[in-house]
Amino acid sequence: MNISNIYRSSAGFEVLQTNELSQTAVMTLTPGQATGAEAESHSEGQQVLLLISGKLAAEVGSEVGDLVPGDVVLIPPNTKHKFTNTGSEPAVTFNVYSPPVYPPEEKE
Repeated sequence: MNISNIYRSSAGFEVLQTNELSQTAVMTLTPGQATGAEAESHSEGQQVLLLISGKLAAEVGSEVGDLVPGDVVLIPPNTKHKFTNTGSEPAVTFNVYSPPVYPPEEKE
């Protein structure tokens, strides 16, 4: 059994688990930090993002909205997306990619 814990991650983004069908990762954004200067997309896989703590502004395709803990967003393949921490504390997300989109040891 492969068990990972999101609270043991010390990186801003870290892949936790990868198999042939899916991948899990944790991402932490500091207040004011965004996932990038521009929106990104994953050409081959879809992403499920669950906000564990903090607040995020979300841009997914042409839609925008605010996320609070417990909110889940499904991002289809080839859909541009960007998340920005709009709160005063770190925003922590748990992500699932299917199929995997990052190298198994990805850690930033």
